[in-house]
Amino acid sequence: MKRRIADPMLSAMFERCFPNTLDTTVFPETLEGKPDTFVITGDIDAMWLRDSSAQVWPYVQFASKDPSLAALLEGVIRRQARMVLIDPYANAFTRTTSDPPLKWAVDDATQMIPGVAERKWEIDSLCHVVRLAYGYWKVTGKTDPFDAQWKAAASAIVRTFREQQRLTGPGPYSFRRKAMAPTDTLPLNGYGNPARPVGMIFSMFRPSDDACIYPLFVPANLFAIQTLIKIREMAAKLFSDASLAAACDEVLTKLQPAVAQHGMVEHPVFGRIWAYEVDGYGNALMMDDAGTPSLLSLPYLGSCEVNDPAYQRTRRFVQSSDNPYFIKGKAAEGVGSPHVGLSSVWPLSIITRALTSTDDRETLQCLQWLRNTTAGTGFMHESFDKDDPSKFTRTWFAWANTLFGELVLKVADTRPSLLKHVYGDTSGL
Repeated sequence: MKRRIADPMLSAMFERCFPNTLDTTVFPETLEGKPDTFVITGDIDAMWLRDSSAQVWPYVQFASKDPSLAALLEGVIRRQARMVLIDPYANAFTRTTSDPPLKWAVDDATQMIPGVAERKWEIDSLCHVVRLAYGYWKVTGKTDPFDAQWKAAASAIVRTFREQQRLTGPGPYSFRRKAMAPTDTLPLNGYGNPARPVGMIFSMFRPSDDACIYPLFVPANLFAIQTLIKIREMAAKLFSDASLAAACDEVLTKLQPAVAQHGMVEHPVFGRIWAYEVDGYGNALMMDDAGTPSLLSLPYLGSCEVNDPAYQRTRRFVQSSDNPYFIKGKAAEGVGSPHVGLSSVWPLSIITRALTSTDDRETLQCLQWLRNTTAGTGFMHESFDKDDPSKFTRTWFAWANTLFGELVLKVADTRPSLLKHVYGDTSGL
């Protein structure tokens, strides 16, 4: 790949970023003679279901040609299944069940089970688990990880989605934390702000680990639809389990029409577009966040085609001043997050913009912003100041590094001529 990238700095960044997850964050071992892989996020010594899936996802395409890599990925799939069975409502887990929770989660008022590092209920955590497993199966054809344990985890995912449709009550999950930031805890005795039980799945937190304002988080509900469709196929083809497939259909029967009815709004500038969060009462939060799933990432996650008219209208909204978290500065522009404030751009959003772009100039611009905002480190960060990239958060954030590598690989595969471009601007370094 390095020989195919004409710009020396971009080439060096790919060499550093793409293997970063494998170089620094994976701990492949065995358990009962089978692969078992623990994956940390980088600078936090815990395994997030979402982050670990996203970190290794770009390697799945190579698994059929590399037995060692396939075994490592199988270990991630097996470890995640065990984690889901510990607690499907948790977002992050410790290495062993005897390890303590993360220091900021020790006193959380929720049902903390041994092995749980943090217990923030996020729909996308479970969706990412299925995306990785399904992708591994489709690429390799291997069925080794898909044993009784994995099927039990899949059943737990479907059951949790059904519980959080809250059709007959709030369900078993609640969460409260003594925190300075209101985005770190939930109101109303830990059950979150009210929403009408219309068939959408309630999510208490976003991919940023920030609390939802309206519990019907639209991008994650769209992601959940794809997740249930995948589980239904796996139930039929891998397990011949009609009851699991029927359980998926039971959730989908209410979920799909509810998202279609309540998840879109008529915007005065952009027309009919997807909302970020809704409550089923007619209220909607119009914004996007850099974390995935996001509105910008919908085609990347398979929730729609990139040329879908509603998505394109939504995309224009996301990348406009009408989105309160679209941030422009001297160094770059992109989507930020309440997680770090109103002056920081997230590389994840710039990468996602490029991954979902069909415009050569836009893709080149995204690559240039990414190239020029590493503060000389050659690595992606969680976020950087819009005017001064030397001010950034998280020096070691493997998800963004690997995703950058995935972007470069996609450009090499679909538009290789773009990698012949040499950038002259080194501002922000």
